Amino acid sequence: MFPQSREAALSQWRTFLPQAPTYGANRSLVVPGHPHVTRLSPAISRRLITEEELLTSLKQSHPLARVEKLAQEILWRPYWKGWLEYHPAVWSTYRTQVAALTPAHGARLADITAGRSGIAIMDYFIRELLESGWLHNHARLWVAAWWVHHEQLPWELGAHFFLQHLLDADPASNTLSWRWVAGRHTRGKAYLVRRSNLEACLDPSLLAQHSAGLERLADEHAAAVPLPPEPDFPTTAVDPLPSSPGPLEGRWGVWVHEEDLALETYPPLAGLRPQAVGSILSHSLRVEQSLSDQRWDHLRACLHDGATRLATHFQCPADVEAAPDLVQGLVDWAHARQLQTVVTLQPWVGPLADQLPAVIKALQSRGIRLVRLRRPFDALLLPHATKGFFHFWKSARETLTLEHPVP
Repeated sequence: MFPQSREAALSQWRTFLPQAPTYGANRSLVVPGHPHVTRLSPAISRRLITEEELLTSLKQSHPLARVEKLAQEILWRPYWKGWLEYHPAVWSTYRTQVAALTPAHGARLADITAGRSGIAIMDYFIRELLESGWLHNHARLWVAAWWVHHEQLPWELGAHFFLQHLLDADPASNTLSWRWVAGRHTRGKAYLVRRSNLEACLDPSLLAQHSAGLERLADEHAAAVPLPPEPDFPTTAVDPLPSSPGPLEGRWGVWVHEEDLALETYPPLAGLRPQAVGSILSHSLRVEQSLSDQRWDHLRACLHDGATRLATHFQCPADVEAAPDLVQGLVDWAHARQLQTVVTLQPWVGPLADQLPAVIKALQSRGIRLVRLRRPFDALLLPHATKGFFHFWKSARETLTLEHPVP
């Protein structure tokens, strides 16, 4: 259901593509098996398959007017990532709040995150998340709105819970979506869960089976929880990064990480011949994020697919190293392969990017240079991510020429 390899992701996309024109009409329906959506978000979040590939095949197969909603949904993730690049303090503040707020909400938090809230349909969604590592987007909104506005728990703790368990959770889309539901991202606009919306979009048999406590979600009870003021988060400059590594002398390797596992689709690297490909499974990063076993196993499978596939493409050895610490793991790998340069794609704001200063310093101490690149696709879209999504969508539609089929 949730591909762990590029080959499986491409196959699942090809199967879904003929029904893309019906996505806009059916995407909000929450039914068992979730046949109306791609279920590719875990693969997209790891870039086993890229947004650029999806959009290219979409516009080759259908007129934009028939698949515009799906094209928009594909671009939400790059939008969130870009927006957070310009507002990194949102991420660091959220991280600080999670640590500070957790002790104060222990008992109720434990019941809710175990699926024992007393509202049966929400408990059903929590169990689905725990068991599968995934939720339909509409169910995510319902759970988040219930968490924040009915249970009156901090949105930060809900975002952390999702980050622990969702196979597709990345720091930007997860954090900023929770902020939006809470009324933080768009000031004065919060998302509320209503029984009428559940009845309109949820499979009737599911609602009938899990109706206990539903009266607590009656429309008349829907109201946004007032939130205390928070500081403004200024827009910061984003360092420009090259798309090509330039001349590479001596021995060099590619650090392939979980944010981008399809580097053979990246033209500035695809034709080169590194001496090694390496990935690091960092135990400290797993502990820091409290990742579930399911999410960890999915990450490990995706990294193995990415590294071995890229080693075949580049015709070089692949190493997937389990290490207590990302920084030391990278240093040990580069040293063992006798590399003078390590090339990677720049991680977005989040746990990996938080480690970069230490990574750079540690590699430099061994005389190893880290070259960070940005995909041309990302570089094109990033400048447009400073405002709201529909401003971004308009610019992206023109920049990517989505209206015109590729010859």
